[in-house]
Amino acid sequence: MELTAATGVECLAVVGLGLIGGSMARDARANGFARRILGVDRNPENARRALELGLVDVLLPLDDAVSQADLTIIAIPVDAAIRAVSEILDKVGDHQVVTDVCSTKLTLMEAIRRHPRRSRFVGGHPMAGTEFSGPEAARFGLFAGKVGIVCDESDSAPDAVAKVEALYRALGMRIERFDAARHDMHVAYVSHVSHVISYALALTVLEKEKDENQIFNLASGGFSSTARLAKSSADMWTPIFLNNRENVLAVIDTYLGKLGELRNAIEQNDEARLRALMAAANDIRRVLR
Repeated sequence: MELTAATGVECLAVVGLGLIGGSMARDARANGFARRILGVDRNPENARRALELGLVDVLLPLDDAVSQADLTIIAIPVDAAIRAVSEILDKVGDHQVVTDVCSTKLTLMEAIRRHPRRSRFVGGHPMAGTEFSGPEAARFGLFAGKVGIVCDESDSAPDAVAKVEALYRALGMRIERFDAARHDMHVAYVSHVSHVISYALALTVLEKEKDENQIFNLASGGFSSTARLAKSSADMWTPIFLNNRENVLAVIDTYLGKLGELRNAIEQNDEARLRALMAAANDIRRVLR
Protein backbone atom coordinates (compact mmCIF):
# COMPACT_ATOMS: atom_id res chain seq x y z
CA MET A 1 0.00 0.00 0.00
CA GLU A 2 1.25 3.45 -0.86
CA LEU A 3 1.60 5.64 2.21
CA THR A 4 0.11 9.15 2.13
CA ALA A 5 -0.56 11.90 4.65
CA ALA A 6 -3.81 10.09 5.42
CA THR A 7 -2.27 6.64 5.87
CA GLY A 8 1.22 7.14 7.26
CA VAL A 9 4.87 7.84 6.46
CA GLU A 10 7.81 5.92 5.12
CA CYS A 11 10.20 7.22 7.76
CA LEU A 12 9.47 8.55 11.26
CA ALA A 13 12.11 10.13 13.51
CA VAL A 14 11.56 10.31 17.27
CA VAL A 15 13.74 12.72 19.24
CA GLY A 16 13.58 11.64 22.88
CA LEU A 17 12.97 7.95 23.55
CA GLY A 18 11.21 8.06 26.92
CA LEU A 19 7.64 7.29 27.91
CA ILE A 20 5.86 9.42 25.29
CA GLY A 21 8.36 9.22 22.44
CA GLY A 22 8.94 5.52 22.98
CA SER A 23 5.23 4.74 23.20
CA MET A 24 4.51 6.73 20.03
CA ALA A 25 7.28 4.89 18.20
CA ARG A 26 6.01 1.54 19.45
CA ASP A 27 2.40 2.17 18.41
CA ALA A 28 3.34 3.86 15.12
CA ARG A 29 5.11 0.65 14.15
CA ALA A 30 2.43 -1.69 15.51
CA ASN A 31 -0.39 0.20 13.79
CA GLY A 32 1.39 0.44 10.45
CA PHE A 33 1.79 4.21 10.45
CA ALA A 34 5.55 4.16 9.73
CA ARG A 35 7.68 1.66 7.84
CA ARG A 36 10.99 2.81 9.39
CA ILE A 37 11.59 4.48 12.75
CA LEU A 38 14.74 6.44 13.55
CA GLY A 39 15.69 7.20 17.14
CA VAL A 40 17.56 10.15 18.64
CA ASP A 41 18.44 10.48 22.33
CA ARG A 42 21.22 12.37 24.07
CA ASN A 43 21.30 9.81 26.89
CA PRO A 44 23.39 6.86 25.63
CA GLU A 45 21.73 4.42 28.05
CA ASN A 46 18.23 5.48 26.98
CA ALA A 47 19.25 5.16 23.35
CA ARG A 48 20.72 1.70 23.89
CA ARG A 49 17.65 0.44 25.75
CA ALA A 50 15.27 1.86 23.13
CA LEU A 51 17.12 -0.05 20.43
CA GLU A 52 17.21 -3.24 22.51
CA LEU A 53 13.47 -2.97 23.19
CA GLY A 54 12.74 -2.58 19.48
CA LEU A 55 11.22 0.88 19.84
CA VAL A 56 13.34 2.12 16.92
CA ASP A 57 15.09 0.52 13.97
CA VAL A 58 18.29 2.52 14.21
CA LEU A 59 19.91 5.25 16.31
CA LEU A 60 21.19 8.32 14.49
CA PRO A 61 22.56 11.77 15.23
CA LEU A 62 19.88 14.46 15.15
CA ASP A 63 20.89 15.95 11.79
CA ASP A 64 20.90 12.58 10.03
CA ALA A 65 17.55 11.52 11.48
CA VAL A 66 15.78 14.77 10.61
CA SER A 67 17.18 14.82 7.08
CA GLN A 68 15.75 11.33 6.39
CA ALA A 69 12.39 11.61 8.15
CA ASP A 70 9.06 12.47 6.61
CA LEU A 71 7.83 13.30 10.13
CA THR A 72 9.94 14.19 13.16
CA ILE A 73 8.46 14.01 16.66
CA ILE A 74 10.13 16.12 19.35
CA ALA A 75 9.49 14.26 22.61
CA ILE A 76 11.83 15.99 25.07
CA PRO A 77 11.16 18.32 28.03
CA VAL A 78 9.66 21.64 26.99
CA ASP A 79 12.70 23.76 27.88
CA ALA A 80 14.89 21.59 25.66
CA ALA A 81 12.21 21.50 22.95
CA ILE A 82 12.06 25.30 22.82
CA ARG A 83 15.79 25.35 22.13
CA ALA A 84 15.70 22.46 19.66
CA VAL A 85 12.68 23.21 17.50
CA SER A 86 14.22 26.10 15.54
CA GLU A 87 17.37 24.07 14.92
CA ILE A 88 15.30 21.16 13.63
CA LEU A 89 13.14 23.38 11.42
CA ASP A 90 16.34 24.74 9.85
CA LYS A 91 16.97 21.27 8.44
CA VAL A 92 13.58 20.34 6.94
CA GLY A 93 12.38 20.59 3.35
CA ASP A 94 9.06 21.50 1.78
CA HIS A 95 7.45 18.12 2.33
CA GLN A 96 8.85 17.26 5.75
CA VAL A 97 6.89 17.80 8.98
CA VAL A 98 7.94 18.45 12.57
CA THR A 99 5.70 18.13 15.61
CA ASP A 100 6.11 18.04 19.38
CA VAL A 101 4.38 16.48 22.39
CA CYS A 102 5.00 19.22 24.97
CA SER A 103 2.52 19.92 27.74
CA THR A 104 2.84 23.71 27.32
CA LYS A 105 2.56 25.43 23.98
CA LEU A 106 2.57 29.24 24.10
CA THR A 107 6.28 29.80 24.83
CA LEU A 108 7.30 27.26 22.21
CA MET A 109 4.99 28.72 19.56
CA GLU A 110 6.27 32.22 20.24
CA ALA A 111 9.86 30.99 19.86
CA ILE A 112 9.25 29.89 16.24
CA ARG A 113 6.58 32.39 15.21
CA ARG A 114 8.84 34.10 12.66
CA HIS A 115 10.82 31.06 11.58
CA PRO A 116 10.85 30.78 7.75
CA ARG A 117 9.86 27.10 8.01
CA ARG A 118 7.12 27.69 10.61
CA SER A 119 4.46 26.17 8.37
CA ARG A 120 6.20 22.79 8.51
CA PHE A 121 5.70 22.62 12.29
CA VAL A 122 2.51 21.40 13.98
CA GLY A 123 2.14 22.04 17.69
CA GLY A 124 0.84 18.88 19.31
CA HIS A 125 0.02 17.49 22.72
CA PRO A 126 -1.12 13.88 23.16
CA MET A 127 -3.00 13.93 26.47
CA ALA A 128 -1.67 10.67 27.82
CA GLY A 129 1.04 9.51 30.17
CA THR A 130 1.99 7.73 33.37
CA GLU A 131 4.20 8.60 36.33
CA PHE A 132 7.06 6.55 34.86
CA SER A 133 9.86 7.66 32.54
CA GLY A 134 12.53 6.26 30.23
CA PRO A 135 12.34 3.78 27.34
CA GLU A 136 11.22 0.92 29.59
CA ALA A 137 8.11 2.92 30.50
CA ALA A 138 6.96 2.89 26.85
CA ARG A 139 3.91 0.73 26.33
CA PHE A 140 1.40 -0.31 23.71
CA GLY A 141 -1.96 1.42 23.65
CA LEU A 142 -0.95 4.39 25.82
CA PHE A 143 -2.84 6.81 23.56
CA ALA A 144 -5.91 4.73 22.69
CA GLY A 145 -9.07 6.66 23.49
CA LYS A 146 -7.13 9.74 24.61
CA VAL A 147 -7.26 13.27 23.17
CA GLY A 148 -4.61 14.49 20.74
CA ILE A 149 -4.47 18.28 20.67
CA VAL A 150 -3.37 20.26 17.62
CA CYS A 151 -2.49 23.88 18.42
CA ASP A 152 -2.57 26.96 16.20
CA GLU A 153 -3.32 24.87 13.13
CA SER A 154 -3.81 27.93 10.89
CA ASP A 155 -0.07 28.66 11.22
CA SER A 156 0.79 25.22 9.83
CA ALA A 157 0.57 23.96 6.25
CA PRO A 158 -2.58 21.87 5.64
CA ASP A 159 -0.56 18.83 4.56
CA ALA A 160 1.54 19.07 7.73
CA VAL A 161 -1.58 19.16 9.92
CA ALA A 162 -3.02 16.22 7.97
CA LYS A 163 0.10 14.16 8.60
CA VAL A 164 0.10 14.79 12.36
CA GLU A 165 -3.63 14.12 12.60
CA ALA A 166 -3.08 10.86 10.70
CA LEU A 167 -0.51 9.90 13.34
CA TYR A 168 -2.96 10.68 16.14
CA ARG A 169 -5.69 8.64 14.50
CA ALA A 170 -3.30 5.73 13.98
CA LEU A 171 -2.56 5.82 17.71
CA GLY A 172 -6.28 5.75 18.48
CA MET A 173 -6.66 9.34 19.65
CA ARG A 174 -9.55 11.78 19.28
CA ILE A 175 -8.42 15.11 17.82
CA GLU A 176 -9.16 18.49 19.40
CA ARG A 177 -7.93 21.90 18.24
CA PHE A 178 -6.92 24.82 20.47
CA ASP A 179 -4.98 28.02 20.23
CA ALA A 180 -1.81 27.88 22.32
CA ALA A 181 -2.96 30.30 25.04
CA ARG A 182 -6.25 28.51 25.62
CA HIS A 183 -4.47 25.15 25.61
CA ASP A 184 -2.07 26.26 28.34
CA MET A 185 -4.90 27.56 30.51
CA HIS A 186 -6.93 24.37 30.20
CA VAL A 187 -4.05 21.97 30.88
CA ALA A 188 -3.13 23.96 33.98
CA TYR A 189 -6.52 22.96 35.41
CA VAL A 190 -6.78 19.37 34.19
CA SER A 191 -3.15 18.25 34.42
CA HIS A 192 -0.60 20.61 35.90
CA VAL A 193 -2.33 21.40 39.19
CA SER A 194 -2.89 17.66 39.78
CA HIS A 195 0.85 17.19 39.73
CA VAL A 196 1.43 20.17 42.05
CA ILE A 197 -1.08 18.74 44.55
CA SER A 198 0.47 15.28 44.32
CA TYR A 199 3.97 16.62 44.96
CA ALA A 200 2.68 18.64 47.93
CA LEU A 201 0.88 15.62 49.40
CA ALA A 202 3.95 13.43 49.03
CA LEU A 203 6.16 16.05 50.73
CA THR A 204 3.63 16.41 53.56
CA VAL A 205 3.41 12.68 54.22
CA LEU A 206 7.17 12.16 53.90
CA GLU A 207 7.74 14.90 56.49
CA LYS A 208 5.30 13.28 58.90
CA GLU A 209 6.73 9.83 58.20
CA LYS A 210 9.96 10.88 59.93
CA ASP A 211 8.06 10.77 63.21
CA GLU A 212 5.51 8.07 62.36
CA ASN A 213 7.35 5.11 60.87
CA GLN A 214 4.19 3.08 60.39
CA ILE A 215 2.31 5.68 58.35
CA PHE A 216 2.88 3.94 55.00
CA ASN A 217 1.63 0.65 56.41
CA LEU A 218 -1.77 2.33 56.61
CA ALA A 219 -1.69 3.77 53.11
CA SER A 220 -4.78 2.78 51.12
CA GLY A 221 -5.73 2.97 47.47
CA GLY A 222 -6.93 6.54 47.94
CA PHE A 223 -3.51 7.72 49.07
CA SER A 224 -1.72 5.74 46.37
CA SER A 225 -3.88 7.14 43.58
CA THR A 226 -3.60 10.73 44.85
CA ALA A 227 0.16 10.59 45.45
CA ARG A 228 0.96 8.55 42.31
CA LEU A 229 1.86 11.58 40.21
CA ALA A 230 4.55 12.58 42.72
CA LYS A 231 6.67 9.83 41.16
CA SER A 232 6.80 11.87 37.93
CA SER A 233 10.17 13.13 36.71
CA ALA A 234 11.30 16.49 38.05
CA ASP A 235 13.31 16.96 34.84
CA MET A 236 10.08 16.96 32.85
CA TRP A 237 7.73 18.76 35.24
CA THR A 238 9.96 21.62 36.44
CA PRO A 239 10.06 23.27 32.98
CA ILE A 240 6.32 22.60 32.52
CA PHE A 241 5.45 24.47 35.72
CA LEU A 242 7.82 27.34 34.91
CA ASN A 243 6.75 27.68 31.27
CA ASN A 244 3.09 27.75 32.30
CA ARG A 245 3.78 29.76 35.45
CA GLU A 246 0.94 32.29 35.26
CA ASN A 247 -1.75 29.69 34.64
CA VAL A 248 -0.36 27.28 37.22
CA LEU A 249 -0.19 30.00 39.86
CA ALA A 250 -3.78 31.05 39.14
CA VAL A 251 -4.99 27.48 39.56
CA ILE A 252 -2.96 27.01 42.76
CA ASP A 253 -4.53 30.17 44.19
CA THR A 254 -8.03 28.88 43.38
CA TYR A 255 -7.16 25.50 44.90
CA LEU A 256 -5.82 27.10 48.07
CA GLY A 257 -9.04 29.09 48.36
CA LYS A 258 -11.14 25.92 48.17
CA LEU A 259 -8.81 24.14 50.58
CA GLY A 260 -9.25 27.07 52.96
CA GLU A 261 -13.04 26.74 52.77
CA LEU A 262 -12.82 23.06 53.70
CA ARG A 263 -10.38 23.82 56.49
CA ASN A 264 -12.64 26.50 57.95
CA ALA A 265 -15.68 24.22 57.90
CA ILE A 266 -13.73 21.50 59.72
CA GLU A 267 -12.19 23.94 62.20
CA GLN A 268 -15.61 25.46 62.99
CA ASN A 269 -17.29 22.05 63.24
CA ASP A 270 -19.70 23.28 60.57
CA GLU A 271 -21.27 20.04 59.42
CA ALA A 272 -23.77 21.69 57.07
CA ARG A 273 -21.06 23.71 55.28
CA LEU A 274 -18.76 20.70 55.02
CA ARG A 275 -21.52 18.56 53.54
CA ALA A 276 -22.44 21.33 51.10
CA LEU A 277 -18.85 21.69 49.88
CA MET A 278 -18.44 17.95 49.36
CA ALA A 279 -21.82 17.66 47.64
CA ALA A 280 -20.81 20.46 45.28
CA ALA A 281 -17.52 18.65 44.60
CA ASN A 282 -19.47 15.49 43.72
CA ASP A 283 -20.59 17.30 40.57
CA ILE A 284 -17.21 16.36 39.13
CA ARG A 285 -18.96 13.12 38.17
CA ARG A 286 -20.32 15.00 35.16
CA VAL A 287 -16.78 15.50 33.91
CA LEU A 288 -15.19 12.22 35.01
CA ARG A 289 -17.73 9.79 33.68
